[in-house]
Amino acid sequence: MTKAKDYVIGTQVRKSPFFDATMRWGVESFSVYNHMYLPRSFGSEVENFHNLVDHAILCDVGAERQVEITGPDAARFMQMLTPRDLSGMEPGQCKYVLLTDTDGGILNDPILLKLAEDRFWISLSDSDILLWAKGVAVHSGMDVSIAEPDASPLQLQGPKSKPVMHALFGDALDDLKYFHHRRMELDGIPLIVSRTGWSKEYGYELFLLDHTRGDDLWEAIMAVGQPLGLTPGHTSTIRRIEGALLSYRADANIGTNPYELNLGRLVDLDQDADFIGKAALRRIAKEGPQRKQVGLQMEGAPLEGANTDYWDVIANGQRVGMVTSAIYSPRLEQNIALALLAVDHADTGNTVEVAMGETRVTAKVVDLPFYAGNETGSGD
Repeated sequence: MTKAKDYVIGTQVRKSPFFDATMRWGVESFSVYNHMYLPRSFGSEVENFHNLVDHAILCDVGAERQVEITGPDAARFMQMLTPRDLSGMEPGQCKYVLLTDTDGGILNDPILLKLAEDRFWISLSDSDILLWAKGVAVHSGMDVSIAEPDASPLQLQGPKSKPVMHALFGDALDDLKYFHHRRMELDGIPLIVSRTGWSKEYGYELFLLDHTRGDDLWEAIMAVGQPLGLTPGHTSTIRRIEGALLSYRADANIGTNPYELNLGRLVDLDQDADFIGKAALRRIAKEGPQRKQVGLQMEGAPLEGANTDYWDVIANGQRVGMVTSAIYSPRLEQNIALALLAVDHADTGNTVEVAMGETRVTAKVVDLPFYAGNETGSGD
């Protein structure tokens, strides 16, 4: 058993192929994500934020596991899992999708990669979709295979990620469009490279296709990247809240639906496919959601870190919702938060109170995002 500062590492939680490299490069703490260790700190959260928005960071996100769907009915089965219309999706594309249950609740909000007409990867947020998909497949009557492939992503994010990639691959990826992917090789290391990432900054994800080459890939990237300003890092809570990126289990879960999270664009009720949750989502769309995700600008002293509990939101002495994610943004010089509020209290400009334990602070409802992305392209 090894120890990374105050976090004890054992065998009951899986390690990514990059685990040893992150230990060498100074990781200070981990969380557990998809039953795997996920690096959460290489030092200051604020320093990591500035490294991301001003330079580039390399993040071990191998815990974002892939669910691979293959077989003659792969496309039809994948469409059954998501309310987003996939009929126009081509091999080489990526799409942000939702997976919903029969009540319209969100089970996951992954990136979907289409590798071939009969092969898809669901690049997961934190939930057991491999088991869900296997269960659905048993009773689907479709000819599909469901498995977890040997694929582990690194995120290279930030404005200097493009010159780092150019140093690694030359001009081979200069024409790779946003939300597209391509098979590549680096010094004999097999990869799939996508123009995606969880940062709202320009960036890439590199999916390692041979878990034995994790050290080789990490060190190869850092060797060319460090002189260009690249540092090891972790997904930035500050930047993702600024950009209103959802964190599954924090801001979305099985008890939330797409319409209350401003994700109705990912639901196509007019398509012919009878996806899971279609009847429930049609009803919710007709009746309208009872809650709405909003941004809050919170008064008070700068928060010293992200919230570790949900905070009640109060209006006229009554609980009207909750803060799901909160942080201090050094760029905006403001405490900012994502919150789910009853629709009657979710109008922009409304004033509410946030109960942080025994402390109450005033907050104003604002439009999202707090800070728009620096990514280029239309997004998907």
